[in-house]
Amino acid sequence: MNALINMRTYLLACSLVVVLQPLRGLAQNARVSRDSPQPAVAVRDGQHDFDFEIGTWKTHLWRLQHPLSGSNTWVEYEGTSVVRKVRNGRANLVELEVDGPAGHIEGLSLRLYNPQSQQWSLNFASGSGGAMSQPTIGEFKNGRGEFFDQETLNGRAILVRFIISDIKPDSCRFEQSFSDDGGKTWEVNWIAIDERVKTGSDKAPLRR
Repeated sequence: MNALINMRTYLLACSLVVVLQPLRGLAQNARVSRDSPQPAVAVRDGQHDFDFEIGTWKTHLWRLQHPLSGSNTWVEYEGTSVVRKVRNGRANLVELEVDGPAGHIEGLSLRLYNPQSQQWSLNFASGSGGAMSQPTIGEFKNGRGEFFDQETLNGRAILVRFIISDIKPDSCRFEQSFSDDGGKTWEVNWIAIDERVKTGSDKAPLRR
């Protein structure tokens, strides 16, 4: 009887060893995996996002005269945009000058890169004003830039979206939209198609 009991005890012990051995191996693998250094996630450096735009461009611009009013009256302009690097590429300056039947537009846009957030702020000043507007803030993903901010139009709070798309070596598209319903719908009010000027100096705007 004792021999039988001892045999059963021995077999039970062997069974436990067989069961526990893989579990111990799993625990060791988990500990090794936990203790092993994990690969660092690369931080995207977006300070060169606007390098494609440095230079002089011919600008064809469409502007909706009365945004968010139900109007569909657009006016067209043509002129130039000149983009220069500043702060070693961590910022750039855009000078816009266009003319059309509705008049003359001059604008200045200062774009600043924030290395902590990896985002850009786009700060615009019109030729008729002496201050920068509320900046639109955003970033580029998959070759497309999207920038947002909140402003007021006719006393109402609205959202502003600015998109840079269709980026090619010699052309790109800019589009501004407003939303007065919290971003559920957007109305486009500004479209600009730029084509690179291949001759002449990039250091000064071309006069029309």
